Amino acid sequence: MEYSGEGFSLRTMVRDDFELINLYEKANRRHLQLWEPLRDEQYFTIESARAKVELQVESMQAGGSIFFLILEPESGEVLGRCNYTNIVKGVFQACNLGFSLAESAQGQGLMKKSLQVTNRYCFEQMGLHRIMANHLPSNVRSERLLESLGFEKEGHARAYLKIAGAWEDHTLRSLINPRDTSH
Repeated sequence: MEYSGEGFSLRTMVRDDFELINLYEKANRRHLQLWEPLRDEQYFTIESARAKVELQVESMQAGGSIFFLILEPESGEVLGRCNYTNIVKGVFQACNLGFSLAESAQGQGLMKKSLQVTNRYCFEQMGLHRIMANHLPSNVRSERLLESLGFEKEGHARAYLKIAGAWEDHTLRSLINPRDTSH
């Protein structure tokens, strides 16, 4: 999938993106460390980036996930990422959403615009019923973003994910496909 919007472009990740991903991860290491697992030096090597991208592309080919890059249209620099993982079909038709945005791209509405496009893609093209997204209770920016996109709070999970070296509680949210809202 490819999309061009005002001030950004969006597309699915491909194998050759490992160098772009590596640059993004290194440039935003300090900025993202509060919301991600602990990362050792090996994580930030080009070899690690190549291996991660390879696994992610294989997961996309198997139908288990889809990874999108938010790009600066002129330079092609990665401004952010959003991914839909743990895609389950059958009676569940759901996935988990994860996203990050470069420090330099904060406050411009890029993630909201991107997620509007990718959420719609997941509902209309992939036929999913539910997109689940979780955030640290202290992450007010993610909370506001998800609320603005229509994600409803469904609960609170204690010690849900190990973030920055500690098991952290998370607020659980979901967005239901608007075409599937009849009970």
